[in-house]
Amino acid sequence: MELKFNIEGAKKGMIRHLIKYNYIKSEKVISAMLKVDRAKFVPKEYMADAYSDYPLPIGFKQTISAPSIVGIMTEVLDIQGTDKILEIGCGSGYQAAILAELATKGKIYTVERIPELIEITKEKLKKYTNIKILPGDGYYGYKDEAPYDKIIVTAAPVEIPGPLIEQLKVGGKMVIPVGSSIQNLILAEKISQTKIKKTSLCECMFVPLISSRKKE
Repeated sequence: MELKFNIEGAKKGMIRHLIKYNYIKSEKVISAMLKVDRAKFVPKEYMADAYSDYPLPIGFKQTISAPSIVGIMTEVLDIQGTDKILEIGCGSGYQAAILAELATKGKIYTVERIPELIEITKEKLKKYTNIKILPGDGYYGYKDEAPYDKIIVTAAPVEIPGPLIEQLKVGGKMVIPVGSSIQNLILAEKISQTKIKKTSLCECMFVPLISSRKKE
């Protein structure tokens, strides 16, 4: 795909890389990733690597995902303008910002368990009125606003949490890494209240999804 947008330097190289290897394909995702500057979501000491295609530490034993993984996850969800989206693991806020650029008339509820990270990320996302950051245990989602059109999980459980399946709308899509050390990125589509179609997308590596409560 020819790059139609006017960007320069390292950021231009990052977007061209993502297009070349089919990590991003649709013009709406390309546009969203161009609008959100990854450099604003990485710590200052990693600024030189902001446009490299690998994860970076953001403190508190957390990472910002590689742009290619962000691209894959965003593409497969096929975000619509009015979607209500649940994100588990706000982290740096980079993924939430991209979702907000796509669901401009929708709402993104993003759950984060680390209070210090919430405070840092709130500042970075303050221009987005369609993002709400929530402190909480991501394993259990956010029942108050369910059901969701889309769910995106940026930390890995050993299996898809039941509460997240319950909170996904019939016809909705969830993208989630599943496994222990090396995970599979799974697209889960809710066909009916009792049927989930799972598609394995690729191998990946995320921080574990940590729950403070006993699993139901």
